[in-house]
Amino acid sequence: QVQLVESGGGLVQAGGSLRLSCAASGSRSVINVMGWYRQAPGKQRELVATASNGGTSNYADSVKGRFSISRDNDKNTVYLQMNNLKPEDTAVYYCNAEMRFLLGIVHTYWGQGTQVTVSS
Repeated sequence: QVQLVESGGGLVQAGGSLRLSCAASGSRSVINVMGWYRQAPGKQRELVATASNGGTSNYADSVKGRFSISRDNDKNTVYLQMNNLKPEDTAVYYCNAEMRFLLGIVHTYWGQGTQVTVSS
């Protein structure tokens, strides 16, 4: 069983920056993809950014150029640097880890979430 522990959320003014961290523990296999999703009140959870263990990154259009995801494979930790934050970035941010096995089997894990609030 993989546990994900997030940190780094908080309250920031528009235009400010925050850095989220997520450390995975308990994994006996390679974590293929680690990433961040977010959910604002009344909205569905949406992808923010993902990073594969091979170095490929993927971003939502709404955060491109402002957010940067990075990953330390040795530490099984993923980071999300968020710059030029906007009020619409306010949400609970969830860490996600995905492990892929043979026959198309995928195991997905979620963190408990960390609140990011951007004031105008």
